[in-house]
Amino acid sequence: MHVSRLSRAILAAGVALCAVAPARAVDLLSGFGGPRDYGTEFLFRNDDQSTNEIALPFSIDFFGQQYNSFYVNNNGNVTFGSALGNYTPEAFPLSSGGEEGLSGIPIIAPYWADVDTGADPGDDSNLAWVFSPNANTVVVTWDNVGYYSQHNDKRNDFQLVLRNRAETGAGNFDIDFRYRKLEWTTGDASGGDGGLGGTPAQAGFDAGNGINFLMLPGSRTSDVLDLVNTSNVAADTPGLWTFAVRNGALPDGATASNPLMPVVTEAGWVFEFGVEPGQRVFVDPDVAIGYDFIVDGGPNIASILLPMVGDGSYDLWLWNGTDWVQSGDVLTAGVEYAFLTGQQRVRILGIEIEANVDPTNPTAFVTGLTFDAAGQVSLRQVAVTVAVPEPETWAMLGLGLVVLAAGTARSRRKN
Repeated sequence: MHVSRLSRAILAAGVALCAVAPARAVDLLSGFGGPRDYGTEFLFRNDDQSTNEIALPFSIDFFGQQYNSFYVNNNGNVTFGSALGNYTPEAFPLSSGGEEGLSGIPIIAPYWADVDTGADPGDDSNLAWVFSPNANTVVVTWDNVGYYSQHNDKRNDFQLVLRNRAETGAGNFDIDFRYRKLEWTTGDASGGDGGLGGTPAQAGFDAGNGINFLMLPGSRTSDVLDLVNTSNVAADTPGLWTFAVRNGALPDGATASNPLMPVVTEAGWVFEFGVEPGQRVFVDPDVAIGYDFIVDGGPNIASILLPMVGDGSYDLWLWNGTDWVQSGDVLTAGVEYAFLTGQQRVRILGIEIEANVDPTNPTAFVTGLTFDAAGQVSLRQVAVTVAVPEPETWAMLGLGLVVLAAGTARSRRKN
């Protein structure tokens, strides 16, 4: 039976599951000059208006379409090809069923809702600012914005950052959503009352092709306010959501270089995705010394493919319905291990502390899984940690997103 140095430490000291307590929301990027330090270019005070077409300092490949310019829309989003004045968010994917017809409009929306900057609070806030601090970065800031109709009793403070990553491939780029404060979800004309209720805000992306889209957790529900308290980067960076767009696509789990990412929760890292039998999906929970894969719903795990970290040798533990039991099997990096029957829970141990896996690296331990049937999988991953005589403290961090689907809602005209 293979027992690594790390496994012996766990057997001696006992296994612990640890989570990091939430910190305060992330700061917005600033230092760009101007009265609010977000630059000097801004969208004039308005309701439902947009900038003229703005040239990007770099080209981006967004789901196979190349873009060199964009529009900043007052209502918490940017679009490509045309401006967007719709104030009530329609569920992605956008269709032609809406009152004004939104099909074919690519959109990146950190917080699509009925922003109204018409009221001047007297401190130069309640504006949308646009700035490019260098040739590889664009920053759009919705600075303490209110909601329709000219309400400032609740404010939202959020930001979109586009970063050129052409060094990894033509058109590659990163997207950051940064939320410092979220207090309202809905304008009056979207059925809201006091900034809440009605049809709440939506966050995410849509390629405009009716196929490729993503909605962040809580979109179009009151839970969208939780984006300021959660993250797909790490438990100690609430309000920061980062997405790598490579070869025109967001992370979809099809390859090890583009793995699905979970949402950080108190219960671990949570993934939700659809599969076909035998279809391999790559997920990337950052780990310390080991981790559990737990299927909370849908098909069970049929096989697992582990990456090379440390000596590339891992211990497999299985769940007998009551306790974890070491199987005696040794799993080798790069070699697919198929289970005789589908497993609802799988534990992997044996990652040496000496390997010094970086818990903030989004590609630190990319794992491939297949499943024993078709269906929607709800998969939870929980880091396994142990107190060891090391100078560093290991804790559970994670990355992720949940792809949600929702029905289409029609916009209402304002009175």
